[in-house]
Amino acid sequence: MRMRLEPGDDYFHAPDADPNYNEIRYYNFFDPGPGLGGWVRMGNRPNEGYAEMTVCLYLPDGRVGFMFKRPRIEGHHAHDAGGLRFEVVAPYEEHHVTYDGVVCLLADPREMADPGTAFAKDPHEPCNVDLRITAVAQPSGGEPEWDHGEQPPAGSSHEFARGHTEQQMAIAGVVRVGDEQFDLVDGFGLRDHSWGPRVWQSIWWYRWITASFGRLGIACTLRGERDEERRNVSGWVFDLERYGDARVVPVRDIGLTSEYDEEWFVARNDVVVTTDDEVYELHGDVWSSIPLRNRRDGKVTRLTEGMTRWWCDGRQGAGLSEYLDQVVDGVPVGIAAGS
Repeated sequence: MRMRLEPGDDYFHAPDADPNYNEIRYYNFFDPGPGLGGWVRMGNRPNEGYAEMTVCLYLPDGRVGFMFKRPRIEGHHAHDAGGLRFEVVAPYEEHHVTYDGVVCLLADPREMADPGTAFAKDPHEPCNVDLRITAVAQPSGGEPEWDHGEQPPAGSSHEFARGHTEQQMAIAGVVRVGDEQFDLVDGFGLRDHSWGPRVWQSIWWYRWITASFGRLGIACTLRGERDEERRNVSGWVFDLERYGDARVVPVRDIGLTSEYDEEWFVARNDVVVTTDDEVYELHGDVWSSIPLRNRRDGKVTRLTEGMTRWWCDGRQGAGLSEYLDQVVDGVPVGIAAGS
């Protein structure tokens, strides 16, 4: 199996006939100056005729501005729906993100566990986002090309994304929420692009860690299976100080210790990331979390998106602790498995 990564893969892919085909772009960011973080996401489901768009902004005082919609779309030519728009200015070099709409302003982000009630009772404020996203590292990932006779392993990411790229980015621009304006000058973060059938219930649980320190960036995933014996590791490290250029190196092993509160939100985590050349010890403090969910065929998938302050060898940065779990008998399965 080889990985294909061409400039054209940063644009759109022709959808196959699978009704769950979903092409997704995602950007997360944090600027320590204004203390604002966030992420935006859009997934086109052209065979179902709609997009899924999300805006999530973590304000410095702990409030979260959040919006989710499923606007109708025609065709599969742009990520431009519900007021949110992504543009590829130059593949793997520069992207442009804008949003013109409203967000639900949550004093307690955990209210989004019941989105209908939260959207009905919490105030809505005008919101504008205008961000220039520029690359600081090479992209990682691509689309597998299987040799003759090879097949994707059962239960693999073939059911979650056929192709997938990630890239460390620098972020600059303006975010406005109500009467407040946040100027991002020294922002950093990650962009993610995936395409292919997306079934949220195809993965038993995972922990996706993204940590950005400007000259150091880490993205890694620990994924668990139903048998609780097999755990899969993937990810990359960008370390400008060590290597002196924009290369990324693969993650070989992940050690994760998570500390949860009484509502099963991760509060703190320690992550040991091992590459061929280095070991990175990350200590995370999750300062704001929002719960999301996906329901399908009677199954419930829980995602918690935790804005996290990270420390690594004297450096302070930020990123997301994204924890996905299938929920069985009211319990998130990854937590039951000790992760």
